[in-house]
Amino acid sequence: MGLELTPLALVAVRGRGVLAADEPVLYADDLGVTRGDGCFDTARVVTDDDGVARITGLAAHLDRLAASAAAMDIVSPTYDQWAELIGDLLTAWHTPGEAVLKMVLTRGRERHADGPTAYVTLTHRGRPGRDAVPFAAREGISVVTLSKGHPSDAYAAAPWLLGGVKTLSYAVNAAAQREAIRRGADDVLFVSTDGYCLDGPTSGLIVRHGERLRTTPTGATGLLPSVTVERIVTAARQDGLIAEDTLIPVADLLHADGIWLVSSGRGPAPVRILDGQPMPMAESWRQRMLGYAGF
Repeated sequence: MGLELTPLALVAVRGRGVLAADEPVLYADDLGVTRGDGCFDTARVVTDDDGVARITGLAAHLDRLAASAAAMDIVSPTYDQWAELIGDLLTAWHTPGEAVLKMVLTRGRERHADGPTAYVTLTHRGRPGRDAVPFAAREGISVVTLSKGHPSDAYAAAPWLLGGVKTLSYAVNAAAQREAIRRGADDVLFVSTDGYCLDGPTSGLIVRHGERLRTTPTGATGLLPSVTVERIVTAARQDGLIAEDTLIPVADLLHADGIWLVSSGRGPAPVRILDGQPMPMAESWRQRMLGYAGF
């Protein structure tokens, strides 16, 4: 089966190479499917009109994937092996616009000793100015706060909860996003039972008060370190702003000058409405945050 000249999705599997997106990849007893026993990471890919693709922050995403695999005791391909697999995928990819690169690692098959399953997908998301989704999120989103059901320090002495690990177990996150839609919103900000902001189902949080940016710390909160939040924070500090990791009381959001939910694919999405209440968002700051993120 030949690949399309301008595919909208491709997959590359370790040991098999590049395949069309509809080629079978997993066995029914793969523990990533039956148990959610695996991890993944995603990165943004931008391809110009000449078909040349550029990945944003690949090294940081591969480092985070390696940390997730180590925390789960899964033997991961090496950095160079992942890079080779991704390189093969990009060689077959010439579709202009933005795409999401997803690197997936599972523990492998339950009843076979074949070792971990590793594969990479690349999915086109459209072109800015031509496609409404997901680029509309960069203009603004509506968000509801939902309880995560635990205090802000729940992960401090419980490494088996896999805090800070990007696992394949996303059922709760997906359920929260469906609840947001039921409430007429676009996305969710999780909050702790002791009244602090956490993160979104697929995003990190940045809150602005004047010339100060605040982000929720990782560690005891169990939050996944956000590659894109870190990129924004680094750029903001270089620009002379104060940026700090600190627990943010939910009540502080009502007095914020700007709130963003940040992910590698859609970038910093400004929160225009929070729990039904309009929130301030200066256009100059919206553009500034996009610049810090490299969008």
